[in-house]
Amino acid sequence: MKSRKTILSGMRPTGKLHLGHLVGALESWVALQGEYDNYHLIADYHALTTNPDSSAIAANSIEMLIDWLAAGIDPAQSPVFRQSQIKEHTELHLIFSMLITAARLERNPAVKEQVRDLHIENVSYGHLGYPVLQAADILLYKGELVPVGEDQVPHVEIAREIARRFNLQYGAVFPEPEPKLTHFPRLPGLDGLEKKMSKSAGNTILLSDPPASIQAKMKTAVTDPQKVRRNDPGRPEVCLVYRYHRKFNPHGADEIDAGCRSGALGCVECKGRIAAAIADHLAPFRERRAELVARPEEVRTILAHGEERARERARRTMEEVRAAMHLG
Repeated sequence: MKSRKTILSGMRPTGKLHLGHLVGALESWVALQGEYDNYHLIADYHALTTNPDSSAIAANSIEMLIDWLAAGIDPAQSPVFRQSQIKEHTELHLIFSMLITAARLERNPAVKEQVRDLHIENVSYGHLGYPVLQAADILLYKGELVPVGEDQVPHVEIAREIARRFNLQYGAVFPEPEPKLTHFPRLPGLDGLEKKMSKSAGNTILLSDPPASIQAKMKTAVTDPQKVRRNDPGRPEVCLVYRYHRKFNPHGADEIDAGCRSGALGCVECKGRIAAAIADHLAPFRERRAELVARPEEVRTILAHGEERARERARRTMEEVRAAMHLG
């Protein structure tokens, strides 16, 4: 009897990951291992919905996978695989696309927000329908829980609707996945202007950055605009550097707060302290990453093994789907 629920999580392959990925997803993924059956998807098809240029996807997928493994994803417990290598994703996506209307997809607030944020003038068919592909991603592995922030709940609701519609039309095959609401804190970018870190905005600290690079990048971080000189009293609650302290220097955050408010702590010293704390926090990650980079065949073997496991699970699901639909 199955005792653990299944979770499907994934990311678009954008290459090396940054602190926002660590705080917003990777730490949670690692914590869930052992408690659930986790599948981790490299969403290379999803990457095409906003940029059809596929020239860097393969290399970016490997870079991202290395970061996943270095952050603590255990491929023995949690299969890692590329969406494009499991052909059943596209087959189930096609079937699911018959079970939802264009009008329903156009009402999806998450797509509307993405179109606005990326300044997309003409939405492609694939972009409009990517929640349907996402539903196929989840349900192909009989995903029962989907770790999401509140802004992604509409996607899970579409997957639930499609599962219900399929089960009603053809017979009970799929669970209705539940959102596993997780507090995915948005780590502000160094410029303080973006909602979150974004490589396209150039406001990130990469997980693989060496200490000197972290120090240099942190010097550019914006702080409280009212704290102009060292002795000026500051307001930690409005300073993004203090938010970094709360995450990566929690035991010293109270001291930073007091020193900032009194004016005894200047911004240059404050930034230097957090840069050092982040570098120390990432030291084990950098060491594991360097080992993986030096063993590229091992990384590719891990990926191939994960894809074999995912392919077998997907094959079983599609056998049930075809039987339920009398497709032979």
